[in-house]
Amino acid sequence: MAKSLIIVESPTKAKTITKYLGRGYTVIASVGHVKDLPTSKLGVDLERDFAPQYVTIKGKSKVLAEIKKKAEEADKVFLAPDPDREGEAIAWHLAEELNGKSKKKKDGKVFRVLFNEITESAIKRALQSPGQIDMKLVNAQQARRVLDRIVGYQGSQLLWNKVRRGLSMGRVQSVAVRLICEREAEREAFRTEEYWSITALLAGTIPPPFEARLHSINGEEASIGTAEQAQRMVSALEGKTFTVTSVERKEKKRNPVAPFITSRLQQEAARKLRFTSKKTMTLAQQLYEGIEIGTEGATGLITYMRTDSPRISQEAMADVRQVIMERFGQEYLPGTPNVYKTQKAAQEAHEAIRPTSASRDPESIKQYLEEDQYHLYKLIWNRFIASQMVPAILDVTRVESSPLNTPDRYLFRSSGTVVKFPGHTIVYMEGVDKELFSQKPKQDEETEDGAERQLPVLAEGERLRLVEQPEQTIAGITSKQHFTQPPPRYNEALLIKELEEKGIGRPSTYAAIISTIQDRKYVEKIEGRFIPTETGRTVNDFLMKGFPDIVNVDFTSQLEEELDEVEEGNKPWIDAVRDFYNPFTADLEKAKSIPGPKDTVEPPTNIPCEKCGRMMEIKWGRNGKFLACPGYKDDPPCKNTQNFEKLPDGTIKIVPKQELTTDQICDKCGSPMVVKTGRFGKFIACSAYPACKTTKPLALGVKCPQPECGGDLVQKRTRKGRSFYACSRYPQCEFALWDRPVNKACPTCSAPFLIEKVSKQDGRSVQCRNEDCGYREAG
Repeated sequence: MAKSLIIVESPTKAKTITKYLGRGYTVIASVGHVKDLPTSKLGVDLERDFAPQYVTIKGKSKVLAEIKKKAEEADKVFLAPDPDREGEAIAWHLAEELNGKSKKKKDGKVFRVLFNEITESAIKRALQSPGQIDMKLVNAQQARRVLDRIVGYQGSQLLWNKVRRGLSMGRVQSVAVRLICEREAEREAFRTEEYWSITALLAGTIPPPFEARLHSINGEEASIGTAEQAQRMVSALEGKTFTVTSVERKEKKRNPVAPFITSRLQQEAARKLRFTSKKTMTLAQQLYEGIEIGTEGATGLITYMRTDSPRISQEAMADVRQVIMERFGQEYLPGTPNVYKTQKAAQEAHEAIRPTSASRDPESIKQYLEEDQYHLYKLIWNRFIASQMVPAILDVTRVESSPLNTPDRYLFRSSGTVVKFPGHTIVYMEGVDKELFSQKPKQDEETEDGAERQLPVLAEGERLRLVEQPEQTIAGITSKQHFTQPPPRYNEALLIKELEEKGIGRPSTYAAIISTIQDRKYVEKIEGRFIPTETGRTVNDFLMKGFPDIVNVDFTSQLEEELDEVEEGNKPWIDAVRDFYNPFTADLEKAKSIPGPKDTVEPPTNIPCEKCGRMMEIKWGRNGKFLACPGYKDDPPCKNTQNFEKLPDGTIKIVPKQELTTDQICDKCGSPMVVKTGRFGKFIACSAYPACKTTKPLALGVKCPQPECGGDLVQKRTRKGRSFYACSRYPQCEFALWDRPVNKACPTCSAPFLIEKVSKQDGRSVQCRNEDCGYREAG
């Protein structure tokens, strides 16, 4: 019997596909990329048209050997990584490896197949019409990787020399940090202004009463800046009779929105579900690769989740229209399918993110899904169904009214909306999901105005009376104080929207961008909003001076368009890299002469050390600037440090170190232990210091991986001062490692924690400890 080998990226996907195919197929996972640029050097030949020097990723030799062995035994080899640039590059590297020792490719036995969804019909259909590797996609990915390596290697080295060790520069992430820093600068420069609104509670012949807000005075927009002005107007309007000056009624359609593309999914999941973009993409990957659904077994629930096309296949269109007809009725089904405009440069071969079967509604499979998987699947299913339904029909009424017998012409305005026919909104409506969130959205949250209110039947010329409000001292008229608000900080939804509108990055990269700038401590998220750290501001200031092109929004957007041209086959990838490299090298040379924080010698402050009396100096550490005693080099050293902030007039103010009391008790004196911060980070110390000088390392929130140990990993230091991480139960447990553990399970192999790596090429990155896995973030 003929044997065929299918190579995918994910073990989960391999398991799902195996279920659909017969005994003649073997499915194996490459577990992501198998080859990449080397980690120990630049890996790009700048003198020979930027030729990349690919090497086998550390830990992937065993995987490659197994793939080659299976390929020799197979009659056909199908390369089936994900259907995007990254997947095409993985397929290309695999093909090169197989071609090195196998004659299969020469005989036309190695093929490329695309699985847009992991369903039995889609997989078998793809296998019946395999193709070849698309070198245009490979070259687009290759250009992006080379560009990012050049910036990461050469730019990061400069940051190490000019600012601080461990920092990194990224071609796209630096622009994202710039946007966040600029928004923070706008907020700091913003000056709040007071203004007032005036509202009348009116009643006509037919109830109910309704509110009307002052819109204009003598034909000009109402502008009330003080309480005195507001009070004068309220007094002038007290007790007046109003008349309806105009009534405007019109029917309005609210059209459905397109099914999800990657960026829209990330934005809506952030708004409605409060998911980070990384979490959204991780959950979507799980839904795409397959979930165990009762007797069906592993089943792919959604189509591929990295797409910028709202296109829907004819088969899926027929499926969703049948579901709408059966569940909602003929009146909810449009006469012809709704077709949505494709964005410029979108890959037409891709489909929108949709359920693999419209008839598989969220409630029918809820019991098989984790809570977050269920909520994301429901979001995707609802949006897809609604996208093929008829518009909602609304009655919109606007009423204008004015008081009689006043020296000035006051115009009040009221508006109301009544849903005549819900249409698609019966299934899905953009905004906050009321089933999941009962609290009101923040004022600067981007949400659809869902407040529908009905006005009474009114006619032009009708007299209106002010309605007494028992809780107010003035009949029917109220004034309210407001203050102008600064532009909102970016949350994930707003930042993704801004990146997309400005052409920075591409939808498949947004999650990585947002994770990277947080992992590298350039920004932090507080109450769901991004705020630049001192490190982020410092790096951004230096890059703005030294690399004006690299952090220029238009320049970065233009480069993304050039990469799209490479993908379309309209531009050689080497030319795209050269268009970027030439201005980059020019900026790099200029930046070397620009002074950075390391080049600036801060004079001693006028703040004495509380321990030895010397004047404290400003130093730069991993978490930003701090005050340090100059006696740290003495014998014995004075290691006193203090946090500080600079006031607008330039003076320095000591910021008391916040000590968080823990539930631990000192072993020596019985006092509570508190969290303190020193030169090398946080640690636990006795609250009775200096009487008791007991200290302990602070647990990192990561459990020791040794079986049945139960200890926590903590940071320790060698005799020579080098940091390492070991089990808190030493010497009973001798587990230790040099790399800092990160309390996050590996999404690829489910290892209990990841580790943080630092290199001059890519700065800080997070990756899996398991070398055979190869998972890596923010490289």
